[in-house]
This record gives sequence, C-alpha cells and structure tokens, in this order.
Amino acid sequence: MSASPYTGDVEVGGPAQVRELPGLTISKLAVSEMANNAYLLRAPNGEALLVDAAAEPDRLRQFIGDADVRTIVTTHGHWDHHRALPQIAEATGAVTVAHAADADDLPVPPSRTVQHGDTLTVGDQTLEVVHLRGHTPGSIALIWRGPEGAGVHAFTGDSLFPGGVGNTQQDPVRFESLINDVEQRLFDVLPDETWIYPGHGNDTTLGAERPHLGEWRQRGW
Repeated sequence: MSASPYTGDVEVGGPAQVRELPGLTISKLAVSEMANNAYLLRAPNGEALLVDAAAEPDRLRQFIGDADVRTIVTTHGHWDHHRALPQIAEATGAVTVAHAADADDLPVPPSRTVQHGDTLTVGDQTLEVVHLRGHTPGSIALIWRGPEGAGVHAFTGDSLFPGGVGNTQQDPVRFESLINDVEQRLFDVLPDETWIYPGHGNDTTLGAERPHLGEWRQRGW
C-alpha cells in the first residue's frame, strides 16, 4: 500500500506527513497546544537536520527515529519553538543553530550562530539561511534548492504563512521590516512553485501568496 500523498496538513497528536524528494526526505509533525510544526530533513545517507525542537520531546524522539540528526535549527527565539531543545540536543548530540540576534532567548546556547547568506548542510544537500527581521530580530528561514525534479523549498518559521507575514504586534516599524525582507529575500528571488513550510499550520506556495502582497502591505499585518 503506497503512502498518502504529501499535503502538509498535520494535526497535534496525529501522524507525521512524509514527502520523498530527490536528495531529501521531508517529514512534518505538529506538537503542543500551540500546534507548532517540527520538520525533519533527512538525506539519503541517513544524516538529518531538525527544524524547531518545539515541544513534546518524547514525540520528537519518536519522530526522529533512527535518523542521524547532526543539526538542530531554531527558526527564532519564541518560547513555543524551542521547549524541547534541551532534551533533543542532549539525545542527539547535534549542533544547535540559531541567528545571533535571538541566541539569548534559547534555553541552550547555540553551538553555532548564523547570519543572512550562511549555509548549512544535511548529507550532500545545502540549505541557505535567510534572515527575515521583524517577527523577532533573529528570525530565519532555510531555503533548499533541490536537484532537478525536487523544486525549491522554504522553511519560514513564523515569518511567512498562508495569508500573511508573521505577527509584529501592530508595530509598524517591525511590520515594514518583515514584509520588506519577505518580499525582497523570498518573493523577489524564488519561483512561484517554491513550497512554504511555516512554523504553524498548513503549507502554501509563493505563487499562491504573491497576488496578496499589496493587500498585506495595505492592511499593515
């Protein structure tokens, strides 16, 4: 029996969804009362990278399974995205990564801090770090440009969702910063078919969201 097609729709307490792509297997799990998404990126050689050890360490350990997690990336410093980081970092021995501007908000000091344009690897695949300032000072996205047939994939934390950018608490300066970065560093440089994996909720694509950028600017959130 073949696996269900990947949609990105996951529920807290429910099973992970798994997407097999050339060069990388992407798994998505929802955890906690905040319905945080955690993503496991696994290369063909078994090496893996975890995006956001958000909560429920026992479920995350089960989610990881036998994957060789070498790196744990925290997309930003908000508490709901790193509650399981101490346990998962200890269990895996992985290098912990975050942007320097959010490093002090994490329960585990990052082994490595990154900035815009840096790269991370998982097996033989490369992920680009994109700094998106506004939801928090150090929010980052990870961009994977897969081999032919795999497409482009962006793990955006709480900076970009279906229907808008992340919460900036009605601060016009933070909102302007975030929407400028999202527009210039994602929409202006990545194709419409780029798949967006957000920190909460369902996935989307840049093409689905692009027509609404003007509306988002006008409404201010």
